[in-house]
Amino acid sequence: MTSIDQQQITNIFQNQKNFFATRQTQDISYRIEKLKRFRTIFVKHTDAICDALMEDLGKNRKEAEYAEVQLVLDELDYCIANVAEWAQPVEVPSKPRPGGETVISKLTHQPFGVTYIIGPFNYPVQLTFSPLIGALMTGNTVILKPSENTPTVSNVIAQIISEAFQPEYVAVVEGAIEENTLLLTFPFDYIFFTGSANVGKIVMAAAAKQLIPLTLELGGKSPCIVHQDADLDIAAKRISSGKWANCGQTCVAPDYVYVHEEVKDALILKMKAYLRETYQDQTLGKIGKVVSQRQIKNLAGYIASSSEKLVYGGHYDLDTRYFEATLMDGVNWNDAVMQQEIFGPILPFLTYTNIDEAFNEINSRPKPLALYVFSENQAFADDVLNRTSSGDAEINSTLIHVGSHFLPFGGVGASGFGKYHGKFSFETFSHLRAVLQIKK
Repeated sequence: MTSIDQQQITNIFQNQKNFFATRQTQDISYRIEKLKRFRTIFVKHTDAICDALMEDLGKNRKEAEYAEVQLVLDELDYCIANVAEWAQPVEVPSKPRPGGETVISKLTHQPFGVTYIIGPFNYPVQLTFSPLIGALMTGNTVILKPSENTPTVSNVIAQIISEAFQPEYVAVVEGAIEENTLLLTFPFDYIFFTGSANVGKIVMAAAAKQLIPLTLELGGKSPCIVHQDADLDIAAKRISSGKWANCGQTCVAPDYVYVHEEVKDALILKMKAYLRETYQDQTLGKIGKVVSQRQIKNLAGYIASSSEKLVYGGHYDLDTRYFEATLMDGVNWNDAVMQQEIFGPILPFLTYTNIDEAFNEINSRPKPLALYVFSENQAFADDVLNRTSSGDAEINSTLIHVGSHFLPFGGVGASGFGKYHGKFSFETFSHLRAVLQIKK
């Protein structure tokens, strides 16, 4: 579906309402069977997925296979293996009745109904299909809206879904603002959105009009604190890996480095050396493409406004949308690059001597989706976590938590709300219903 057809989209929604009412999706074996079929079809399209990701985002095959394919398969396999257990009612203690009757109390999970999942452009396969898995294993039907900014990937997603599911169960609506605006007028039973805070506000406002529950996976300026006792070789490698994956277009990428003044110069030298070694050939192309020329211009504007602070990289090509891994030093909170989430391959460095000052600056701004701290002192690292707030956090690493289906993933405050992955997806996409029964 490449252009809006209001009646067709309305029919899809109504057909899903009707199909959900048949209660077929309540059957656990039905859910598992459909997820297994989806897995088969998904694997069959691995080459098409990787080719589309290269076309739209310049993702190399290795990164695409892991971040967009393998993580989906890991999530699928884990959920298929465990959903039958998660779906079982759980008996809990009961308060005794004065008359001595037997009281049974239990917790059950019910699907919401017809869900709407809005996918982003940066990991357009993983971040569209991972919530889809959660919605389906709990018994919902789903309308998917892939990002219009990755049109080749969107077409592949539509092809996979059309082969794996009947449209009254799962359907794809391709398009942009017009289609999304129409869909947000429908009385969905649940909405799951991944994307920018600005669009998240629009989605939340639309959901509020109809009191639709939702999850928002947003982003923010995720700080990376490097203390004076950190292993700088490890920090340089792991910060770089987290920052320049997907050309910096990762919602939990380190947005800036807050480094102790004593080790700042040494850390930057090590990061420069790492970048030269890792991206010595085809520098502009190896980390992938920026999603649009408009974003290229935004990123270039950050550099132009503080050109004297550029210490590495900074080159870009507007036509090919390649942008070099870039470092900026001597940055302060008034610089343009610090006013909003960068979402690109620019990494600014700020310094501190007193960690309390760093805490004050971080805590005075919207809560980020992730926070990273590099230190060999466990007490210091724990203190950082205790005195800051973020959706999730890591010590001496970056990005790894996102790939674990054993951990909940999600934001707090301005970085979003709601958690998913693995069992947490089951809980997000189902209504926890309390049931009490009295027996004579």
